[in-house]
Amino acid sequence: MTIALAQQDPSPSSLQLAFTPSIVKRSLIVALVVGTVLNLINQGDVMTGSASFNLFKCLLTYVVPYCVSTYGAVSALKSVYKTESN
Repeated sequence: MTIALAQQDPSPSSLQLAFTPSIVKRSLIVALVVGTVLNLINQGDVMTGSASFNLFKCLLTYVVPYCVSTYGAVSALKSVYKTESN
């Protein structure tokens, strides 16, 4: 029984990796840059006065790049942990 326990994968969970300070920082920077560019494109009509501001759309435009960036970083680290354990 102890042999099986010793051979278990010691890599952190995806959730633990997602909240690693370096990943959070990098994902926030990506979300800020990409989200701002996308908001300028998607809500450009608001600046010209031909449309009303949509807060939900604005927030979602920042959340999606954050999630994508975090997912990519976590996936890459999980792949590294998997490769190193073999």
